[in-house]
Amino acid sequence: MMDAAQRARIRRLFYAEHWKIGTISSELGVHHDAVRHAIESDRFVSAGTLVRPTMLDPYKGLVGKILDDHPRLRATRIHEMLRVRGYQGSVTQLRRYVSSVRPTRVEAFLRLATLPGEQAQVDWGHFGKIQVGAAKRTLWCFVFVLAWSRAMYARFMLDATLEAFLRGHRLAFEALGGVPREILYDNLKSVVLERVGDHIKFHPRILDLAGHYCFAPKPCAPYRGNEKGKVERLIQYLRHSFFAARRFSSVEDLNAQLARWIAEVAHVRRAPGHAEGRTVVELLDDERPRLLPLPEHPMACGRISGIASGKTPYVRFDLNDYSIPHPLVRKPLTLVTEEHELRVLDGNNEVARHRRSYDRGKTIEDPRHVAALAHDKRRAHDLRGRDRLRATCKHADALLDAIALRGENLGGQTARLLQLLDRYGATELDRAIAEAMARGALSAASVAHLLDQWARARKTPPPLDAVLPADPRVRDLRVTPHALDRYDELYAVDDEPAPPEETSS
Repeated sequence: MMDAAQRARIRRLFYAEHWKIGTISSELGVHHDAVRHAIESDRFVSAGTLVRPTMLDPYKGLVGKILDDHPRLRATRIHEMLRVRGYQGSVTQLRRYVSSVRPTRVEAFLRLATLPGEQAQVDWGHFGKIQVGAAKRTLWCFVFVLAWSRAMYARFMLDATLEAFLRGHRLAFEALGGVPREILYDNLKSVVLERVGDHIKFHPRILDLAGHYCFAPKPCAPYRGNEKGKVERLIQYLRHSFFAARRFSSVEDLNAQLARWIAEVAHVRRAPGHAEGRTVVELLDDERPRLLPLPEHPMACGRISGIASGKTPYVRFDLNDYSIPHPLVRKPLTLVTEEHELRVLDGNNEVARHRRSYDRGKTIEDPRHVAALAHDKRRAHDLRGRDRLRATCKHADALLDAIALRGENLGGQTARLLQLLDRYGATELDRAIAEAMARGALSAASVAHLLDQWARARKTPPPLDAVLPADPRVRDLRVTPHALDRYDELYAVDDEPAPPEETSS
């Protein structure tokens, strides 16, 4: 390896004495490549090397001006601008040139200091997906941190909707015992609808939240996520210190573990940026009296939307069906959804309340809604059944009147007579009703006894009743049985011998 003294001697002979490389190599006994390395000959341009003109040369001044005005503009966009001006070269050549001349900016950041109770920072953290029944849901974490004490509130949720964002604020205020005077956000669509320079159009619901809790919303400058670096670092701390390699059975279980971790780990650590070595919980005790007090009533953060059911008494939300009272079918209703609850309103009256499901394709029912529908269906069927008996059996009207005068259950008697009508036919039933009334046996059981006697006399096989479950939606179905005589005829035809085939002589 060449030492510093020899390298200095080679450079003196070459630059001061103007020796040639070969002479230096022979005189000092070193390889000529070592001499070239010492004198750094690669900095020189060989006389035989020519710089060839390119199609981009006439446009290099324009490219430099564009990059001065827009340092972050992509090479593909610059290529489109040059093509309009006659450039016919490739984007690859332009991309190489842009990468060599693009101005680099090293930015220095100020250290932002806040007072107790002055500021909080809020953001969402994305934590992958989890399986909830048949659905795969995105797991989000709402993170809220007080800038001075670094006290935090966090909660995992299965959606990142505006309603969830508002709910996270309300829970954070309640958990930390007050409201900061300003809250710093990224430029989320939940916060900023439109921004032109310093002119900001906030989302109306965020303004409602700010008005209710008396804080000032402040979005960061565009592309300045460093302005809310406290919450960004806290999300990373939460991701690696709490969430990594953690097992949980549900989101509720995960949030319970998170609350314990915040109280036992995050809030007992030494507060970042405080030289006294005090813990986060100690600083929170000092900051809490300087927070704005909570209002007497929390803000309602549920989602309110109009909805209507189809032919069935159910409303659909988030790919699940929820039951409603059947008289409200196809009527306009109001749906109010919270994190764990769903309510249906008819005007100002609450008509249904269900636990919200995050699964897919589920039917959530209130047993009272099902029972009321089944009762009305059964009552309507009884009324239609009496009309059917009167229309098909001329003696049925007199029998029903006599049963009603005796004070018996007319619905049960009607249902039994309808079963006999489906089983034996109108002619046979009307004859049995007339015979029962002639004998003074005024009940459906007497009519059934007569029909059974006549069937045994004809040696007719006894009918088999279907056994149905207890669910009224199945048990109260009325299905008209079909006669099976045609099937018997098919078997009779198959049993007969086939006629002999005719043959020609």
